Amino acid sequence: MAAIKDQLLVPIAETLPSAGNKITVVGIGQVGMACAFSILTQNVSNDVCLIDVCADKLKGEMMDLQHGSNFLRNPKISAGTDYALSAGSRLCVVTAGVRQQEGETRLSLVQRNADILKHIIPKLVQHSPNTILLMVSNPVDVMTYVAWKLSGLPKNRVFGSGTNLDSSRFRFLMSQRLGVAPTSCHGWVIGEHGDSSVAVWSGVNIAGVRLRELNPQIGSPDDKEKWEDLHKDVVNSAYEIIKLKGYTSWAIGLSVASLASAIIRNTSNVYALSTCVKGEHGIEEDVFLSVPCVLNSNGITSIIKTILTQSEKEQLQKSAKTLAEVQSGIKF
Repeated sequence: MAAIKDQLLVPIAETLPSAGNKITVVGIGQVGMACAFSILTQNVSNDVCLIDVCADKLKGEMMDLQHGSNFLRNPKISAGTDYALSAGSRLCVVTAGVRQQEGETRLSLVQRNADILKHIIPKLVQHSPNTILLMVSNPVDVMTYVAWKLSGLPKNRVFGSGTNLDSSRFRFLMSQRLGVAPTSCHGWVIGEHGDSSVAVWSGVNIAGVRLRELNPQIGSPDDKEKWEDLHKDVVNSAYEIIKLKGYTSWAIGLSVASLASAIIRNTSNVYALSTCVKGEHGIEEDVFLSVPCVLNSNGITSIIKTILTQSEKEQLQKSAKTLAEVQSGIKF
C-alpha cells in the first residue's frame, strides 16, 4: 500500500523563483477595497497596487489608505489605470467585473465578466510573468477557467477564491448551533461557489468527533434536526446580504487576505479553492471547482484526495457538468 502522503496528496506544481511580496488588486469596488484593506491591516504585504479604469476614484482610495500609513507598517501603496504599475507582482487579485444584482445568479454574469477579463488578464501576465492569479470575480469558477485560458499560465498558478468563503460561512453557522468557536468547527463546502455547492457532511467534525457518527442522518432530508438547512443558509447567504446592503465585501476581503498570506508567507495551509478538477472524483470535464488544496508560494501545490460518499461525488459531478455547459457558450 502506498504511503499516507501519496494517498492524500495529488502534487500539481513546479517551484517558482523567489520574489517580493507585491500584491496587485484589480477592481476597486467594495470587494476590491475590502481585499486591499484586509491585506494591509493584516500586514500580509507592504507593497500594494490598485488598478481600475476610474482614475479619480483610484486616486481617492489611494490617498485615503496612504493617510493611514502611520497606523500600518509604512506600506507602499500605488494606484493607477496603467497595468505597468503592477509589474513584479507576486500575486494579482482580480475582483473587477459587473456586480451581482439582487435576485441574479452568479452564472448569469458569465459573458459580461468574461469580456472584461479579456482586457485584464493578458496585461497582468505581460508585466508579471511569474505571478499567481487569484480570481474573485463572479461567477468565480467559470471566471477562473476563463483567466486560465487567457493567461497561458500553468493551472497551479491560476485559482479562484471558490468555496473558501462558503466553508467559512458553514463553520460559522455550525458554531452558532453548537456553541463552539468557528475555528474549532471542521467542515468543508466544495464544488461550485454557488447554488450547486456540496456540503461534505461525511467529514464534518468537532475535535475529531464526526457528527455523522452521532447523527447518521445529518445533512439528509430525513434528518429530524434539519442540519440540511445550515447548508441552504450558506447558499443563500450572499443573496440575503445583497438584499440587505447591496453587496458582499468584508468576509470575501478577509478570505482573500488569508489566501494571500499563505502565498506570501509560504505556509502550505489547506483551503477550499477553485482549481482544475478534471480527473478528480470521476469528473471528466475541463472545469474549475473547489476542493481542499494546499496553498503556498508556488500557488496550489497539491489537491487533497477528499474521501466522499457516492452521493457527494454525484453532486460534484453534476456541478461539473453544469459549469461545462456554461463554459461551452463563452465567446473568447
